[in-house]
Amino acid sequence: MRVSIHKNIANPKLFREQLLSWAQQFREVIFLDSNSYPQQYSSFDCVLAVDAFTSLKTDYYNAFEDLKQYQQNTKDWLFGYLSYDLKNDIEKLQSNNFDGLQFPDLFFFQPKKIFILKENQLEIQYLLLCDDEVEEDFNEIVEGQKSKVESHEKVIVQQRISKDLYVQKVNKMLEHIHIGDMYEANFCMEFYAENVVINPLEKFQKLNEISQAPFAVFFKNHKQYLLSASPERYLTKVGEKIISQPIKGTSKRFPDPIKDEESKNILASDAKERAENIMITDLVRNDLSHTAQKGSVVVEELCGIYSFLQVHQMISTVTSKLDPQYSAVDVLKTTFPMGSMTGAPKISVMEIIENLEETKRGLYSGAIGYFTPEGDFDFNVVIRSILYNQENKYVSFSVGSAITSLSIPEKEYEECLLKAKAMHEVLQ
Repeated sequence: MRVSIHKNIANPKLFREQLLSWAQQFREVIFLDSNSYPQQYSSFDCVLAVDAFTSLKTDYYNAFEDLKQYQQNTKDWLFGYLSYDLKNDIEKLQSNNFDGLQFPDLFFFQPKKIFILKENQLEIQYLLLCDDEVEEDFNEIVEGQKSKVESHEKVIVQQRISKDLYVQKVNKMLEHIHIGDMYEANFCMEFYAENVVINPLEKFQKLNEISQAPFAVFFKNHKQYLLSASPERYLTKVGEKIISQPIKGTSKRFPDPIKDEESKNILASDAKERAENIMITDLVRNDLSHTAQKGSVVVEELCGIYSFLQVHQMISTVTSKLDPQYSAVDVLKTTFPMGSMTGAPKISVMEIIENLEETKRGLYSGAIGYFTPEGDFDFNVVIRSILYNQENKYVSFSVGSAITSLSIPEKEYEECLLKAKAMHEVLQ
């Protein structure tokens, strides 16, 4: 049971910063920020959940069943992540690549304290065991200064796959496409730094400032951090409605409005980008049909163009109505990992990319988000994100692009560098 208290916030922007600074004292923290990006299926501007009352941490084996039990037994807010390698729980697959981060495959927690902000309305939800701390905490938050942490550490970012090797690997993928093993695959490469100490809060603030993405996340589980500027929603459930919004198709932003508009129009009419997006939209339709009421899968928008601070993106929206015989976790299990980060056909693609990529994806290209007490949920796609293991001083970010029969390896490489730009800037 939770107590719920409402407050008016005079300066929501400042309050967000104070809230996140205050949260740093806790072992488990998740801060989700929509950056006021105009979107149809958003339920708040930001939410902060801290301090686990209970938690679930597991490897991939039987992970979805464990999560289903946990979610149905607690019937409370749960926050956490699904890593890409949960694919091994769903299919007969393996992840044998190098893993510098060592995060658990799945982690969720039931927070003692939750803050939900929409415009200037704040709702505070505390578990009854700590509801006497609400006023004291609130005062501590608003009296706290926004911690402007400057750090001067030098982060030398290295690339796991060189340009030449990248081109070789993409050519191998094109061979797979030409012999019919697959139509499209998302191929990723890692950038990393070893023996570094960074200030996660400062790096997140910087990344969020230059990206202002609708699915931004600051996540901390003791000494493991995710700093995410994700523009992509994986899946959300609102009552019986399920919504997926895959992104496929990227173009550059320009300071000059005429050039910028041109870049947007080129993306909108680019045959390769549209083909990529339509293939993945098809795959998502198929994934959703596993748990949908008959005839309820609908493409609400195909290949819409949306602009973010760093890039223009092509986004489609697919919805379905959940068949009552399936649970919230069933929807995640039958659609995971998301099509935009795998490809088509999904299983064959996951085997091929496992062989060609050099790094275990882990939380990158997984999903992070929450369940509500009513069993609704919202999860992003973990992209445009920095991952940090404070214990072994390892920092990592990965980027990928979709390889189709029309791909030119050098151009795909350029797209990866474009996506890596914000993370590079933040770390250096």
